[in-house]
Amino acid sequence: MISNSPSPPVPNAHEVLELLEGKYGPPNMIQGRMSPIDELIACILSQHTSDVNSFRAFDNLRAKYGSWEEVETADPEEIADTIRCGGLANSKSVRIQEVLRAIRQETGTLNLDCLSELSDTEARDWLLKLPGVGPKTAAIVLCFALGRPVIPVDTHVFRVAWRMGFIEKKIGEGKAHDVLQALISPEIIFRFHVALINHGRQTCKAPTPRCKGCIVNSYCRFHSQLESNVPVDVNS
Repeated sequence: MISNSPSPPVPNAHEVLELLEGKYGPPNMIQGRMSPIDELIACILSQHTSDVNSFRAFDNLRAKYGSWEEVETADPEEIADTIRCGGLANSKSVRIQEVLRAIRQETGTLNLDCLSELSDTEARDWLLKLPGVGPKTAAIVLCFALGRPVIPVDTHVFRVAWRMGFIEKKIGEGKAHDVLQALISPEIIFRFHVALINHGRQTCKAPTPRCKGCIVNSYCRFHSQLESNVPVDVNS
């Protein structure tokens, strides 16, 4: 378990970002790559599967149906067969239709143009009212589709953030969105998000982080505790 000794100061996010981008380069993800509703459906398809499989499922869905209106009224079993490669196809097909119907009920159409007129907080709250949409999905739509300074917290971002000491692990991924949102400057949120994903995938792995030679280990509370022989939890 993590030591109860006083924690060191929270690392400087700008300095950490500079080091991580020096190693991994600038973001290779693009904001505005999809419309908000496309991004939302893609997020649903990405749950509990790999990027490769979720992208394939999304492409299959778009190739099969000419519009989201067609998906909204299609046979759920047919949708499930179309997205089978993405896993959990039966539940995802139902969820996609529930979300589409909720959007139509709220807006009268199947687009999310209304979000552009709302503040970040208002848009996030609007999305969270949709069936099965949680903080990560809402943040991804706002960050990637609308270019808003909102940080999505996936498993990599959460793991790197708590290991380095930006957040406490005990708060969980859901609350981590609000804590990191308040901590990271808006102008670097997108880059910071991507940098932590890259670091989590390539170096700060679970459960075997590659601490030796890590470019930011001098900032890292987890590494400091390892060096001091303090018992630590490597999971997550």
